[in-house]
Formats: sequence, C-alpha cells, structure tokens
Amino acid sequence: MTSHKTTQTMKPATAAKKLGVYLEATPAEFREGVVSRSELNALQTDPPAWLQELRRNGPHPRPVVASKLGVSISGLARGGVTEPLTTEQIEALKQEDPEWLQQERATQAEVRKEAVRIKEKKKAERDDQSGKPRS
Repeated sequence: MTSHKTTQTMKPATAAKKLGVYLEATPAEFREGVVSRSELNALQTDPPAWLQELRRNGPHPRPVVASKLGVSISGLARGGVTEPLTTEQIEALKQEDPEWLQQERATQAEVRKEAVRIKEKKKAERDDQSGKPRS
C-alpha cells in the first residue's frame, strides 16, 4: 500500500495572517489563489519585494498595529482605530500620544503584570505540591 502525501494548503486570509500582513494590500495573485505550506515557508524565509514593503510600510492589520502601539486589539477599538494603519500613521500616533493610547498602554502593562503574577503563583503552588523548594 502506498501513501500519497497531499499538499497542505490554506486560504490567502490565513496565509496573510501568518505573514502578519493586511490581506487587501497583497497582490491580486496572492489574494485569488491558495497558498501551500511550502509556499508559505518560502515567503517567510525569503520574502519577495512586495512582502518586505508591506511589512516595512503597511498598511498593517490590527494585530500588528496593536503590537506596534503596545496595546490590545480591543484597546485599538476603544481608541477608535478600526482601519489598518501604515507605519507612518502608527509613528504619528505615537508622537501625538493621545490620552486613550496612554490609558490603553497602562492597561496593557497591568494585564502583563497580572499574567506574570498568576504564572508565578501557579509555579509556587506546583512546587509546594511536589515538595520542591522555591527558588
């Protein structure tokens, strides 16, 4: 019995998400086809000019915008940012530093601190249960 290995493919939207780019800004041939796992790997290891340009200048999808601004995606929405932004627009927003951005960054910092606290608490509980001394 022979096994036939099928090529794993994904929709362009999935591939764009994995590449961290805004789908609507990608070339038509990318948006209209399917992307195989090997094609995705090739795009990641040796990005073509259009992908390098998109990553450098945008427009960027919301997860990338949120990351560059140091806020959550929900924080972007609360701040009224619902559209993809270019790198230039993100930098301008950072320079402007509106009150909502300051608040969302503070919220995000608290969320991160709380996540660390919970992780450390769980580790301490595991160590107590296993009889290991805390370090």
